[in-house]
Amino acid sequence: MSNNDLIVSLDIGTSKVRVIIGEISNGAINIIGVGSADSDGIRKGAIVDIDQTVQSIRNAVDHAERMVGITIGEVYVGIAGNHIALQSNHGVVAVSNEDREIGEDDIERVLQAAKVVALPPEREIIGLLPKQFLVDGLAGIQDPRGMIGVRLEVECTIITGTKAAVHNLMRCVEKAGLRISGIVLMSLASGMMALTKDEKQMGTVLADIGAGSTTIAVFEGGSLVAVSTLPIGGDYVTSDICYGLKTQTEHAEKIKLKYGSARQDEAADDVRFKVMRVGSNVEKEFSQVDLANIIEPRMQEIFHMIRQEVKRLGYLDKLNGYVLTGGSVSMPSVLSLAQIELEASVRIAVPDFIGVRDPSYSSGVGMIQYVMKYVRTRGAPPAKRPAKSKAAAASAPAGKTGVMEWFKNMFKEFI
Repeated sequence: MSNNDLIVSLDIGTSKVRVIIGEISNGAINIIGVGSADSDGIRKGAIVDIDQTVQSIRNAVDHAERMVGITIGEVYVGIAGNHIALQSNHGVVAVSNEDREIGEDDIERVLQAAKVVALPPEREIIGLLPKQFLVDGLAGIQDPRGMIGVRLEVECTIITGTKAAVHNLMRCVEKAGLRISGIVLMSLASGMMALTKDEKQMGTVLADIGAGSTTIAVFEGGSLVAVSTLPIGGDYVTSDICYGLKTQTEHAEKIKLKYGSARQDEAADDVRFKVMRVGSNVEKEFSQVDLANIIEPRMQEIFHMIRQEVKRLGYLDKLNGYVLTGGSVSMPSVLSLAQIELEASVRIAVPDFIGVRDPSYSSGVGMIQYVMKYVRTRGAPPAKRPAKSKAAAASAPAGKTGVMEWFKNMFKEFI
C-alpha cells in the first residue's frame, strides 16, 4: 500500500473531530481507517481555543493511525461556518496558441482572471467553482480543452471566508504536526457524497445538522448557489434534556442517543429508563414518550429555521426537496418529523462504506470523494509527520509551504 494511494480527510466539528483514511484502488474508494475524538475548543462550529482543538486533532489522528498502522503526514481539511460567502464572477482571456487550440495554460489564465475581484481586507478567496466556459460566445461548455477559439470566458462562483477563521483553522492543523494538502468547503464535500446529479440539477437543499450548528447548502443547475449557517444543532436538544430531566449534560447526551425519538407519536411508553438527577442520590424513572416531549419541540424549531432560511435565500419555491445529513439526524423519527415541518420530500443521506455508515461521517467521506474527483494528484507522496517537539512542529515551514503551494495551484483543481 503506497502513500500515494491514500487520501486523508479531517473534519473538525463541534462535538467530534473525525479523521478518515481512504485508499484509492482502481478508481474506487475503500475506507481503511477512521479516527474520532471528542472536540474541545469548538463552539457552534468556530474555533475558540486553539490548544484544545490541536489536542483533539492529535487524538483523532492517533486513533486513525493505530487502526491502520501508518503515519499520517498530510490531510485535506474541511471548512465551514457562517463566515463563508459565495459570489459570482466572470473571467475573459484571449487564446494564446497560434493554432487557436485551447490548452491548460489558457484555462489556468482564465481562472486566474476570474479570481480578480474586489474583497474587503478581512476576507480571502478559499475556492473557485467554474459553472461553465464560453468559447467565442458558445455557452454551456464544461471542459474547453482541445477546442478551437479566439476568446475564452468562464462564469464561476468564488468562495470566500474571513482570514481569521481560515488562518486559525490552518494554525490548529499545523500545530498538530500535519501538513495541509488542501482546504475543502464542507458543503461541497457533503453534496458530493449526499446528492445525485439530478438533485443538484433540479434544486435541492442539503441540510447538515451537526452538534453546534446547521449548515444549509442550496444546489441548483448542477452547482452550489447558496450557503448559510444557523447557530443551532443537536447540542440544543441535549441542553433541553438536561433542564427537562434535571440531569447532567453527559447523562443527557447518553439518554438522547439511546432512547431519543423526535416524535411523541412514534415513541413507546413502555420503553423506560432511570435518570440520576442533579442534587439528588435518587434515580427517577421516565419513558421514551416523556423524552420525546422534550425533543420534538426543539427539532421542530430546527426544521422551521431551516425552512425560513431557505425562504430568506429566495429558493423556497424552486426546490425539488431536502436531503438531511449530520450526526443529529440519526435519531429515530427525525425523517417523518422533517417531512411534516419542511412540507416537502425529504431523505437522509448515509455514506455507503463499511465502518462509516452514519450521517455524521458524510462530510469526511465526501471530502475524500471530492478530492479524488477534482483535485489532481501531483505525484509527491504525503510527508511523514515530523518527529520533533510540539513547538518545532508548530513553527515548521514545511506545512506552511504546502498550504501556500496549494493556494497557488488551487484553480487547476476544478477542471
